[in-house]
Amino acid sequence: MDFDRAREEEWTFRVEHKDISIYSAKMKNTPLLGFKGSVAFPVSVRRLISLFYDTGSYMRWVHQLASINVLERGDNLEYVIHKVINTPWPFPKREMIFRTGLDTEGENGIAVTMKSVPDFIPENRDTYRIKDAYGRWVFEPMENDVVGITFIMFVDPGKDVPSQMSNTAMFEVPFYSLQNLRNLSFNSSYSPPYPEEVDEYISIGEE
Repeated sequence: MDFDRAREEEWTFRVEHKDISIYSAKMKNTPLLGFKGSVAFPVSVRRLISLFYDTGSYMRWVHQLASINVLERGDNLEYVIHKVINTPWPFPKREMIFRTGLDTEGENGIAVTMKSVPDFIPENRDTYRIKDAYGRWVFEPMENDVVGITFIMFVDPGKDVPSQMSNTAMFEVPFYSLQNLRNLSFNSSYSPPYPEEVDEYISIGEE
């Protein structure tokens, strides 16, 4: 399955809770599933972009995130980000290295893309380096100042984790991350600065 060209019929609805809908999709050549979460709530796209570029806030909303570091800041809105994810005993924590970017999506949407670059730095003996991972956040403005938010993800945690356990654990990630993201977006005391350089590459279409 190519997430960049995924069709709606490839996703199977799993559950809706607290206005967040979760879907799964079968992946080629693996028993692991891809997951998608979607929700809509009143927020500006600029605030969402500000939140995503405020990597220091990730500990407040990314599910099971143990640590995050920016390894490289590019000149074209690309970052290389190192994440360490908590895992249940006896499995070692997982680390992921993503190259992130900002792109347009459809007619008026914005997408934050994340693709793994596992060999960017040497491996850490205390964690397990995930080799295959992909993520995509899509922000689509709707009527009445509401934004539809979709989070698509696939992670292969490694052969030491049974696929059934991995699918169960990953099922929680889009729900809790979207719920935490919504809560932080509504927090009036949180005001991350908007990265003005974004306007040099993409027109957000908001005042």
